[in-house]
Amino acid sequence: MPGSSSNRASLWFLAITLLSFLAASTAPTPLYHLYQEQMQFSAATLTLIFGVYALSLLAALLTVGSMSDYLGRKPVIFTAVLLNTLAMLLFIYADSVAWLISARVLQGFATGMATAVLSATLLDTDRQHGPLVNSVAPLIGMALGGMGCGLLAEFAPAPLHLTYWLLLVLFVMQAVWVWRLPESVTRQSGAWASLRPTLHVPVQARATLWRVLPLNTATWALGGFYASLAPSLVRTATGSTSNLIGGATVAALTVTGALMIYTLRNQAATKALQLGACSLPTGVALILLGVHSASLPLFFLGTLVAGCGFGAGFLGAVRSLVPLALPHERAGLMSAYYVLSYLAFCLPALLAGNLARTFGLVATTDGYGAVLMVLALSAMAGLLRSRSARACEANR
Repeated sequence: MPGSSSNRASLWFLAITLLSFLAASTAPTPLYHLYQEQMQFSAATLTLIFGVYALSLLAALLTVGSMSDYLGRKPVIFTAVLLNTLAMLLFIYADSVAWLISARVLQGFATGMATAVLSATLLDTDRQHGPLVNSVAPLIGMALGGMGCGLLAEFAPAPLHLTYWLLLVLFVMQAVWVWRLPESVTRQSGAWASLRPTLHVPVQARATLWRVLPLNTATWALGGFYASLAPSLVRTATGSTSNLIGGATVAALTVTGALMIYTLRNQAATKALQLGACSLPTGVALILLGVHSASLPLFFLGTLVAGCGFGAGFLGAVRSLVPLALPHERAGLMSAYYVLSYLAFCLPALLAGNLARTFGLVATTDGYGAVLMVLALSAMAGLLRSRSARACEANR
């Protein structure tokens, strides 16, 4: 029983720490318009501030992602927490775009490091509940960060500082507590060699990766748009000036995604993919209707429907791929998956931010949404062809 109690405490600590990192990642989203007013930068600069976070996170996944396999889990978790604490200080004292970019770069690297080591430690601690926590905690964290920061910005003093001070205190507490965790990995040599970026997709998983890639790209590109440009879009379309809008848009998408993952956790991967491929384009169409009719309720209804596609698509892609890799191939496969996912998360949003300067935010959103719908519907067509091929094989 003591061992079980210790495992439960460790699981809670790891889940809250993972949630904290992702909450911090979306905390700036509701504040972007305040930064824009204070520092007078464009939508293109806004997406650059957002994009460097994702690219820095990618760099961490590619380099230090497996560091904890060699140095142990606790030192790497501590380092990630320490880096994010420093990032919070940079946000607190940010008075220029250069400071914001520096804060996001450091935060992205810390979050990439934390995502890799915390995911591994959760699986070490509890193989039954670890995978579910890994899937749901990041989405709930993103929702809490966006909504919590939006509430503080709307109703509390010092909107550009208070959230970061609270997160800084939380990270300091986690940096102290992490040393109470049991170490699940024995230190071994090879840490420096592990820093060399490598990606490997097993031969038997390549066809499936190509099959899920269109929907997965649409899913993550939608998330990237919401984390960067959606709050500005709502303000442009509806004229709303509430600080809650930025956080609420992210929360609506990610909470719905988390609930969908939990609901479908025992369903087949194909069913999740089909639901994602149907829900995402439907939701995007409703979002665009909400934008052009200046209807906030319709925009949020579309966000909820798209959120169902977001969660189902993410779950379906991961569940399709993981069983295809042998144990020693899983880390390489998941690294490749997340590299493709985070590229879809940041690059389309960066492009949209630049296009908005020429064509306007609403017209750019129309094009962005159209591409997402085409990707999702092409994924649905591929799923239907695959099902028809299997049916033909079964009837022979």
